[in-house]
Amino acid sequence: MVAYRAYDEIIDFITSSPDPKDVLNFRPPSTVIKRVEDLLYKKKTAELSNEENTELDRFMLIEHIMIMAKKRAKKI
Repeated sequence: MVAYRAYDEIIDFITSSPDPKDVLNFRPPSTVIKRVEDLLYKKKTAELSNEENTELDRFMLIEHIMIMAKKRAKKI
């Protein structure tokens, strides 16, 4: 069983072939936001495991990609 990762739902969204309007309207679900907040808190308190650090790094990269995709979708 693969554990839930903060970025899984964003990957699912990206692979659903969204149109530009969907990209502009996309917001991570509250469960994802909560998970990222938890990871950021653990990072500040030096309690982040290597696996959690990798998860957070990957989420931040995907979030950056989504920001760039939204900028591009505004131009369409």
